[in-house]
Amino acid sequence: MKQGTQEVVVKSCCNMCYRLCGVLVHLRDGKVTKVEGDADCPVNRGNLCIKGPAAVERLYHQARIKYPMKRTGAKGEGKWQRISWDEALDTIAGAMNRAKERYGAKSIVFSNGDPKGYEVYMLRLCNVFGTPNMCGPGHVCSLPRRMGSNITSGLNVETGTDYTPDLDHPPACVLMWGANIAITHNPNYVRLERALDQGTKLIVIDPRKTELASRADLWIRPRPKTDLALALGMINVIVNEELYDKSFVSNWTVGFDMLEEHVQGYTPQKVAEITWVPAEQIVEGARMYATAKPACIQDGNAIDDDINSVQTERAVSILRAITGNLNIPGGEVDYAPLTLGIKQHFTPGKQGTANFMLTEKLSEEQREKRLGADLGTLPLPMAEFVLPQLLVKAILTEKPYPIRVLCVHANNPLITWSNAKEVYQALMKLDFLYVADQFMTPTAELADVVLPATTYLEVDDIANRAPFAVVRQKVAQIGEAWPDKKIINELAKKLGFAEYFWNDVNDVLDSILEPVGLTFDEFRKVGTLEQPKEYRQYERDGFKTPSGKVEIYSSRLEEWGHDPLPVYHEPPETPYSAPELAKEYPLILTSYHQAPFRHSNNRQIASLREREPDPLVEIHPETAARLAVDDGDMVYIETKRGRIKQRAMLTEGIDPRVIGVSYAWWFPEKGVESLHGWEESNINILTASEPPYNQEIGSTNLRGILCRVYKVND
Repeated sequence: MKQGTQEVVVKSCCNMCYRLCGVLVHLRDGKVTKVEGDADCPVNRGNLCIKGPAAVERLYHQARIKYPMKRTGAKGEGKWQRISWDEALDTIAGAMNRAKERYGAKSIVFSNGDPKGYEVYMLRLCNVFGTPNMCGPGHVCSLPRRMGSNITSGLNVETGTDYTPDLDHPPACVLMWGANIAITHNPNYVRLERALDQGTKLIVIDPRKTELASRADLWIRPRPKTDLALALGMINVIVNEELYDKSFVSNWTVGFDMLEEHVQGYTPQKVAEITWVPAEQIVEGARMYATAKPACIQDGNAIDDDINSVQTERAVSILRAITGNLNIPGGEVDYAPLTLGIKQHFTPGKQGTANFMLTEKLSEEQREKRLGADLGTLPLPMAEFVLPQLLVKAILTEKPYPIRVLCVHANNPLITWSNAKEVYQALMKLDFLYVADQFMTPTAELADVVLPATTYLEVDDIANRAPFAVVRQKVAQIGEAWPDKKIINELAKKLGFAEYFWNDVNDVLDSILEPVGLTFDEFRKVGTLEQPKEYRQYERDGFKTPSGKVEIYSSRLEEWGHDPLPVYHEPPETPYSAPELAKEYPLILTSYHQAPFRHSNNRQIASLREREPDPLVEIHPETAARLAVDDGDMVYIETKRGRIKQRAMLTEGIDPRVIGVSYAWWFPEKGVESLHGWEESNINILTASEPPYNQEIGSTNLRGILCRVYKVND
């Protein structure tokens, strides 16, 4: 792009979160001056959340990592030396090869975080290098929902979405389940607001009174992590009152008769005891959802992180099915994947998108050595990622074998993985750690080599999340930063695998678009591809399950030794599973994230941090009065693993027995001597990494756990 005095506007795709909002990037004299929503993009139709415009501030932030660095002092001492890319990659390749020679390729683990499209390149490198170990956050983020929907009704997991509520129709009723889309899903929030203006009824299920809960026709406030019991109670009402779609159930489901018998144990009265939701409200919610035609459910991350995660989604999927809301206008849509040469949302096993990732290069014998392969999770590609909690324990115990090298991209494990103190011990024990990121995070401060990664404004790419593919265009270059995919591509060459990678990683972009008849330069002008919406395709093709129908009773789960119908299991560390512990820790912890942030990102972005300068813990006024805590006081939050402090925010929008703790806090402004205050307010100081895990995919229990609160007096 030529520089000039006239303003230039370039289409791109925001990555301040992963919703693929189209943006217009304004430049003057080659410098980005503004980012605004692209009204022509069908994803967001010109709307951006508060994070979107801050991309400019993030791009030019003075604290950006601008060049590769190697550590010259002790871990966490903050002593770094600038080095060249060649030296950095040679150093990393040397460490990986030494570990491979002594301990085997399995002793090297790659870890991904922020889904920026590099993940398939990482898996490609894992497979040719010979390690079965790629660690990701999917077990507590999205994959339990995809797995539950896939097993039940054949949701196409490679599209990278859960069932998409058809909010444009609009529906007669929307059930928002553990999803605060006002701050997490801008495109759907815009569509929901339009639907509400047209008369759509809204049910919100959330322990916290979110903005949407305040606007709901019915707000249901369950005890944290009892969602599965609540779903089964609603199914009980719908079945017993014959509110289900008899034609759909008869023609397109298997196992309804067994479901009918099964849910008799989940009466509204029984479920009320478990969930703290009044029985009459369970009945009201079930009736409102089941009798509205059409209706849809938008579920969220709150379903993903406990022992019931996959089975909770199974129950939600059953609700969708028995009410006849699958693949109808105003219900839930399962988009077919766009026909591209690569699917950004992938599966790592031999059943997945193998060609691009060269899955065949990793032998079955080596694949079976994956950490956690013997855990008993489902034999599906979605469950073939290494669980962070198992990786940490393997580093510390060297069982089942030593882990010596960890390669981290767009991830801050010290803040985002459970049982953070244990994570710290593991990171300190590693022989070698490299981190590719945009800023020096607490995790990066413990690395041996740090690599500068780009923002989305510094990369050409194809952002793909069904039903859309949106162009990303490079408009800036900060220092020597590289895109993650380029880092992986060039590292692969240093490791001796040039034949499997590209001279220029951008060469692959034309290949990706070849099936749709475009080059990347042509795609720059098109901007967005959209998969057309199709309703009731099951009438032609059936559902993508072994039976071709919605499998309410799952014979596959039964064959694999798992519950064929969803069964509620009380999570650990609750008043009912640990009554003695509850005497010492009488409150229940749930978590949330504050609007300006995304996981551990954006704490250093001034315009966003000014909106929410402190971590805030939500406490009911009755509870606060009993604890002599005033609004704005700093308080300790403690579990049996440790304590943190956050600022009290009193609200009647939470049960007096529950507190809402803000997630993923660290303090970039604090010095390296404290690793930027990583322990001070980090909720994962409080969470557990011990079993029991979710049986199907290995989710850890991150909410609904016992805690106590007391005022900071020092």
